[in-house]
Amino acid sequence: MMRKIRLGNTDKEISALCLGSMYFGTKVPAESSFRLLDRYVEAGGDFVDTANLYACWVEGFHGGESETVLGQWMRERRNRDDLFLATKVGATPTVRGGDTNAIEGLSSEAIERAIDASLERLGTDRVDLYYAHIDDRKVSLEETLSAFDRLVRAGKVRFIGCSNMVAWRIEEARDQSRKNQRAQYCCVQQRYTYLRPRPGVGFGLSQNVTPELLDFARAHGNFTILAYTALLNGAYTRPDRPIPDAYAGSDAETRLAILRQVAQEHGATPNQIVLAWMLQHTPPVLPLIAASTLAQLDENLDALKVILTESQIRQLNEAAG
Repeated sequence: MMRKIRLGNTDKEISALCLGSMYFGTKVPAESSFRLLDRYVEAGGDFVDTANLYACWVEGFHGGESETVLGQWMRERRNRDDLFLATKVGATPTVRGGDTNAIEGLSSEAIERAIDASLERLGTDRVDLYYAHIDDRKVSLEETLSAFDRLVRAGKVRFIGCSNMVAWRIEEARDQSRKNQRAQYCCVQQRYTYLRPRPGVGFGLSQNVTPELLDFARAHGNFTILAYTALLNGAYTRPDRPIPDAYAGSDAETRLAILRQVAQEHGATPNQIVLAWMLQHTPPVLPLIAASTLAQLDENLDALKVILTESQIRQLNEAAG
């Protein structure tokens, strides 16, 4: 049975492993997407993640395909009320092939237009979690947060979260919401994995989980961190997927050696140890899992069976200093 974890400052418990659907309807055809969603639900999962721009960068597609496939699946299965559904706004390009300056952003107009389009594609009257996909500093937090709050009051959105936002901006946003008695960001979704990026490496609009953000979540106790790219697109286990340059080096080699040792001790895969490590350290980090085959999904789900010892967690944490 799927482990559940309370979401931030809400009263809602969500699946510890969230199923990401980025390539559903594009690289993963609808029929395969349905099989993956069915298997996830059979395993007790209910937390499904998408975004309004998925996957506009795939040749021949324009964005919204993932939401559309999810809507079709929920309509066929008649299971919308059994799911905790998350989508995002803010990062959709406004022109095909546009750079990072040509995205919809987080103005009031953009947010209100995007939610209606997402709801139509998803075939539902509300989303459970609506993320600000990027930090838009061209728009005031007041405008962004008031727009999100209106959606919550209108019943189109239950909870709000943020993504790719640094800790001090998160606290500034939450402080404004508290003072104005508005809906607060209850969680953040950032890039995070067991390997650490090399110093000075950047990922464009993407933000990493940092020690500062972990400390923020640990101190507040009512704010959840979720991780995307947790398994580096297969690099931990697939010979054809080398460790990305952004993570490569002596630090990575040392941590990989410990990771493989712990995996061998459990008779598990390195992927499963990465996921278990995230869920079992303090504060817990909820991984988004992604799969294009049932075998990949089952491997990820079986990470919930791995219980690391305190010594193993310490070894993993302290590898390479």
